[in-house]
Amino acid sequence: QVQLVESGGGLVQAGGSLRLSCAASGGTFRFYHMGWFRQAPGKEREYVAAISLSGGGTYYADSVKGRFTISRDNAKNTVYLQMNSLKPEDTAIYYCAAARTWRPTGPYDYWGQGTQVTVSS
Repeated sequence: QVQLVESGGGLVQAGGSLRLSCAASGGTFRFYHMGWFRQAPGKEREYVAAISLSGGGTYYADSVKGRFTISRDNAKNTVYLQMNSLKPEDTAIYYCAAARTWRPTGPYDYWGQGTQVTVSS
């Protein structure tokens, strides 16, 4: 059983940056592909980015490509989401997820509780 805990969310002005972290425990982190998703109020959860076991493969939703960067540190059991040039439409609860099978957009086996990101205009 893998536990995931996100952190780093907050309130930021449009054009600003945030870095989200997701710490994993309870499993062998390097055996899991990792992903970030988000859910805005009144909307369905949507895929944001994914990274493969070693970090050699990364994939992004078109809406964040060029602005967000996913990375991982297997020594620290942590995956990151660097978010730059934030827009009000990026406002959402951001979730990290872990999967044994590489399917960037899901499904994923384990989920964190989420961290709120709010971008003001």
